[in-house]
Amino acid sequence: MSLLFLRRAKPLFISPSRFLLSSFSSPSPTNLLPRSFHGSATMSEAEKKILTEEELERKKKKDDKAKEKELKKLKALEKAKLAELKAKQAKDGTSAPKKSAKKSSKRDASDENPADFVDPETPLGDKKRLSSQMAKQYSPAAVEKSWYAWWEKSDLFKADAKSSKPPFVIVLPPPNVTGALHIGHALTSAIEDTIIRWKRMSGYNALWVPGMDHAGIATQVVVEKKLMRERGLTRHDVGREEFVNEVWKWKNQHGGTILTQLRRLGASLDWSRECFTMDEQRSKAVTEGFVRLYKEGLIYRDIRLVNWDCVLRTAVSDVEVEHIDIKEKTLLNVPGYDKPVEFGLLTSFAYPLEGGLGEVVVATTRVETMLGDTAIAIHPDDARYKHLHGKFAVHPFNGRKIPIICDGILVDPNFGTGCVKITPAHDPNDCEVGKRHNLEFINILTDDGKINTNGGSDFTGMPRFAAREAVLEALNKKGLYRGAQNNEMRLGLCQRTGDVIEPMIKPQWYVNCSMIGKEALDVAITDENKKLEFIPKQYTAEWRRWLENIRDWCISRQLWWGHRIPAWYATLEEDERKEVGAYNDHWVVARTEEEARKEAAEKFSGKKFELTQDQDVLDTWFSSGLFPLSVLGWPDETEDFKAFYPTSVLETGHDILFFWVARMVMMGMKLGGDVPFSKVYFHPMIRDAHGRKMSKSLGNVIDPLEVINGVTLDALHKRLEEGNLDPKELVVAKEGQVKDFPNGISECGADALRFALVSYTAQSDKINLDILRVVGYRQWCNKLWNAVRFAMMRLGDDYSPPLALSPETMPFSCQWILSVLNKAISKTVESLNAFEFSDAANTVYAWWQYQFCDVYIEAIKPYFAGDNPAFASERAHAQHALWVSLETGLRLLHPLMPFVTEELWQRLPSPKNTERKASIMICDYPSAIENWTNEKVETEMETVLASVKCLRALRAGLLEKQKNEKLPAFALCENNVTSEIVKSHELEIRTLANLSSLEVLLKGEHAAPPGSAVETVNENLKVYLKVNRAINTEAEQEKIRNKIDELQKQKEKLQKVMSASGYEEKVPANIKEDNATKLAKILQEFDFFEKESARLVAETGNEQMEQ
Repeated sequence: MSLLFLRRAKPLFISPSRFLLSSFSSPSPTNLLPRSFHGSATMSEAEKKILTEEELERKKKKDDKAKEKELKKLKALEKAKLAELKAKQAKDGTSAPKKSAKKSSKRDASDENPADFVDPETPLGDKKRLSSQMAKQYSPAAVEKSWYAWWEKSDLFKADAKSSKPPFVIVLPPPNVTGALHIGHALTSAIEDTIIRWKRMSGYNALWVPGMDHAGIATQVVVEKKLMRERGLTRHDVGREEFVNEVWKWKNQHGGTILTQLRRLGASLDWSRECFTMDEQRSKAVTEGFVRLYKEGLIYRDIRLVNWDCVLRTAVSDVEVEHIDIKEKTLLNVPGYDKPVEFGLLTSFAYPLEGGLGEVVVATTRVETMLGDTAIAIHPDDARYKHLHGKFAVHPFNGRKIPIICDGILVDPNFGTGCVKITPAHDPNDCEVGKRHNLEFINILTDDGKINTNGGSDFTGMPRFAAREAVLEALNKKGLYRGAQNNEMRLGLCQRTGDVIEPMIKPQWYVNCSMIGKEALDVAITDENKKLEFIPKQYTAEWRRWLENIRDWCISRQLWWGHRIPAWYATLEEDERKEVGAYNDHWVVARTEEEARKEAAEKFSGKKFELTQDQDVLDTWFSSGLFPLSVLGWPDETEDFKAFYPTSVLETGHDILFFWVARMVMMGMKLGGDVPFSKVYFHPMIRDAHGRKMSKSLGNVIDPLEVINGVTLDALHKRLEEGNLDPKELVVAKEGQVKDFPNGISECGADALRFALVSYTAQSDKINLDILRVVGYRQWCNKLWNAVRFAMMRLGDDYSPPLALSPETMPFSCQWILSVLNKAISKTVESLNAFEFSDAANTVYAWWQYQFCDVYIEAIKPYFAGDNPAFASERAHAQHALWVSLETGLRLLHPLMPFVTEELWQRLPSPKNTERKASIMICDYPSAIENWTNEKVETEMETVLASVKCLRALRAGLLEKQKNEKLPAFALCENNVTSEIVKSHELEIRTLANLSSLEVLLKGEHAAPPGSAVETVNENLKVYLKVNRAINTEAEQEKIRNKIDELQKQKEKLQKVMSASGYEEKVPANIKEDNATKLAKILQEFDFFEKESARLVAETGNEQMEQ
């Protein structure tokens, strides 16, 4: 059977020549085949039931089924009658009339039972039951069904803490419990699963730990919205205990969807070790970490300005604040406000001076904060205000005396009026001034951003930006408003809510990062102490920048969902101020309340006290920072912790370099005694095909499951409609979808998506994801599928693979495919070791596509054409090389495409009397075999393939129609060596170039064949193709003239170099010799093409005379 039905896939991204010349290193010599072929399996999924609502539809389906059943009966009856007729003819010695092969194949096709090509239903968790015949087309849905459930049930992902194998550990960056799978998760999963499957097959005790993050802010917001939507209540209405119970209920019902979705991608995570940042063991680790750091003096409590989010009513860290630059007056939408708020204005107003001394004018971009002003600063050397030293201004709304202070650090006398209002409780710079001058800190805002009683009765209860307008109006009424002007400014916004960050003075818990930050920096940049490597290396500079400027980490969050801070406040009976936190030295930190009570009793010996636990919870990144420790059982000395810590590699996005990576390193070193991983691989961030950031409002967000399963344009639109876009954004988003996905997204499958994402990783720090590329890999999976179908037909039902190969006894093409497979193996392993995943994917792709499918499968077809006894030995060798190539190639590809490789590998026969492994994923990863390498064969095949390429080019140029017509060809060789190479591989050239014959000519002994066109293969070889009709001599002459012109330029350039002054005296002898050889070859080529031109002229003249 021919492989002509295989559509030649277009190269997606690789030039085959690159791989023909690639170098590799050979390991220890052996001619034994890798004994890793045996075993595989997977689970099956429960099929969805299709429920029909209409009775008519049910009846129609029932009738159709009955008709199909009747048709099958008739076919069976026909088959039986045909068999009876054949038997009678055989008995009578008669025979049926012969039919054409085409008709016969059609008859055979009609005899096929469609059920033979469909996989039987597999019970969930059982090894997949495969159809007796391979389906004629690759179907991602059919192939990727059932395997995963079986892998998981068979514990093939499970690592053994007691194993003697070397450990290799990756911790999955824990997705948020609220999260759904997005394309970034898919990239993470594709890369990490590629690494872990490769390492597992390479003899490591490979552990990939799954987990989920409780996502304090995100989860609390989701449940608060649910409470309001369903019951019309806030969390404060239900109280803390009931609210936390509601969150747990939501988590147990809806959380963790993403972990289920990761299974669809084929992620081989060890689910037996799945954890959650707020489960019992992880909570224990968080408490232990806090207590230990506190005891070592690294955690402390202080009253400082924090970044306050008035929507969330909590502090957020510096790295959770995004800054935007505003050039001039700008209106922005702020959460909680019906109309846009003005920013980018510098407002001036006057403070009256005490004693009728006049006024001072100050300016601010946040005029509402004047309600909390406690000073006016001037420069001590500013002569304009010497008379105001020690004087006071009067607050216009509450009469508060405001001291005029001298501060040479903050005040620039040349900026504005040289007077600066000071609000210590609401501005970072003013806070420092307040500390230097011992000013009063007056907080004017409630936690939800309204003016409190400190702001005065006229403004109490107003939202801060409504108060801004009210203050301006009040100043105007008092005649104190002095105007406003455009002002450039940076505005901080919360990443999560988009709320304008408000600096607020709050008591919080902090981690002192100066020492542990320096240690984390040193392990990455100092050669003598280097334990941490970043890939790509460019992120080392970013690491240095972050950690050299690190500030203490605020770890308090004013939330209810999260790890409650293990600190208790002791209110003493004798304390004058009874509010919690009034005295900073009354705090005790402990693992439990009982332990805290004991410690307080010792600390306040003989005194009566009451304990109150801090209401705040810890920053989510605190528990995430402990994750490499806690997932392995820390603080307990578990078997897992002893076997698997430190882990091996962290793979993540560079956007959380400081959020997560730095904190893991700092806490891992301090609490775990070592860096938590030795390498950090940062994957690129995914953009759309046009390089734009993915955004719901642009309609370019890609859901991985929609790529895997396929989706219509209408369904894409529906997803947008179910979101929260405003009508204008919805129109733009739909237009974007129509432009990018006019026909929706084709079903691609997980394998094609994974392979595409991994192959994209070479694109620096950004990936411009084009779905058409994923579709291309889905089509390539069909190419693999048909290659194995071809092989299975050529191997036959009774084929038994060999245990050893002797390549030197094999036909040329078989030696070649094993040699280039060896190079592909070496290059792939080298690339994986270097974290060059794109190169690894490209190498595997190139071998399968350009060498195995395009060359080898085509080259061995003559051995299987009929049952020619002359090819019996070659046929047997070709079968062995075919099986070895497929089996090894599938193992090479498996980490990148787990589903299709498992299915195809399971269909391959295995050597007799050997134990077959259950799954391809637990076989050995291929390694180069020394005696497979044959540089001579590869070099000769380069000549063969170059000749084929030239002959195909000639065919395309000469034939407008019937391009598959077999034509005679000639090879004109410059020497005997080339002649022998071409003669010995005449069969391969004829087969691959689709020739009727190939005659080898030796220059000087044979003339160029008349009526043919020529193409140069290399300096020693030219090929001619002859057609059974007149060639276009003018076109051929034009081609020759172009070649002569090109040679003329080369000759002139080289002669100019060789005739230059001092050439003979100054140029080394070897270079002069090389140049002389080059010139001789150019002149030789020149002579050849001039003769070819003369030949064509002569042939044209003869033809005209004959006419």
